[in-house]
Amino acid sequence: MKKLTLVILTFAMMLVGTNGFAQGKYGADSAQCITNLSFYKEYFKQNNYDEALPSWRKAYSLCPPTANQTMLIDGTTLLRRLITKNAANATYRNALVDSLLTLHTTRAQYYPANAVTAYNNMGQDLHNYVRDDPKKLYDGFETIIAANQEKTRPTIMLYDMQAAIDLFQDGQLDAESVINVYQRNGDIVEKMVPANDNDKEQIANVKNDMGSLFAGSKVASCESLVELYTPRFAADPDNLQLAQSIVKTMSMTEGCDNNDLFLQAVTTMNKLDPSPSSSYYLYRLHGARGNVKEAIVYMENALASEDVEDSRKADWTYELATFCFKNGESARAFDYASKVAAENEALAGKAYFLIGNIWGSTRCGGDEIARRAPYWVACDYMNKAKAADPSLTEEANRYISQYSVYFPETAEAFMYDITRGQSYTVVCGGMRATTTVRTR
Repeated sequence: MKKLTLVILTFAMMLVGTNGFAQGKYGADSAQCITNLSFYKEYFKQNNYDEALPSWRKAYSLCPPTANQTMLIDGTTLLRRLITKNAANATYRNALVDSLLTLHTTRAQYYPANAVTAYNNMGQDLHNYVRDDPKKLYDGFETIIAANQEKTRPTIMLYDMQAAIDLFQDGQLDAESVINVYQRNGDIVEKMVPANDNDKEQIANVKNDMGSLFAGSKVASCESLVELYTPRFAADPDNLQLAQSIVKTMSMTEGCDNNDLFLQAVTTMNKLDPSPSSSYYLYRLHGARGNVKEAIVYMENALASEDVEDSRKADWTYELATFCFKNGESARAFDYASKVAAENEALAGKAYFLIGNIWGSTRCGGDEIARRAPYWVACDYMNKAKAADPSLTEEANRYISQYSVYFPETAEAFMYDITRGQSYTVVCGGMRATTTVRTR
């Protein structure tokens, strides 16, 4: 021990000397500052934290923050250990927590190059050690987010959201403020650039967790959101950021995507920043409202984009074909389903099956044969469907049995100079197909 002390004191004297610069850096009592820095560091390097603590405390009280950044960093390690040891003494523990947080803010103030790290570490310590004080947590997290922006540790955005919700439930924060926190934090998280796959996964998890937290908090009902945003949107209908905020917030609120404000906000998004996704979303919204023509137009816009992958384009085209069929647009349904069958082998069976039902539900004018001819075409496509996708065989056979009932009788066909096996072209409802005559 005497040898260690002699080494440290010798080192301290070498550092101090008569140098005026050293005097300024290490404070008024530079010798004591350097001596205690040296003492605590030797113990700290040996992981002898209990022995390091008294010297560190003296160094911290004597040395200015500019003396040594490591003094501040090591202090956080020592104080965390002390907080854990004194968990039963609430008053002392809370004072230690305040001291720990001060170390972070001091480091951020005097070492701006490391301010982001200091604030992020402060955020984690707030989360770990501050209990039953949502106001202190909220104020601390807000300070960190204001300073670090998109460099904030992602989990801190989630902690901040929880603190805001806790304050709302305590009556200390209104719903609008919580909504603003959710929107701002979401915007910041979107700007975060992951350094690796782990960061990418963490950011994605935080996005999902913030949405779940907001939705589960019941901070705002759909009615209150409509009341809050309607005048804002009416005053600035071409504000893309506002429209995005409205859509994002209302999407997280159960049953809040079927009102006029939501539809208008999505329409603004698609107008100012068009994308296949927003066009597809508008197709779904208009479709749910029974606005068939508008829905079809938006889906066609989505399909026209070159940014849509082939597999998704095929899925959307088949979806549009089905939508058209259900809403009486048989010719369009036939065209889109035929396109899917020709271009996507995986969906060909389902597309043929749909076309079979389109023809099976088509009512044509003309003579008796012309009225029954669509059932021949329907059966042709049902056979194609089960050939392309064997899983459809049972259902396709059931429809073939149903449609075959409507084939003309042999004698009836003869009266129209039509015989079994003869080629026959059906033109009806904007569709055309060549089939083979079949009779009962």
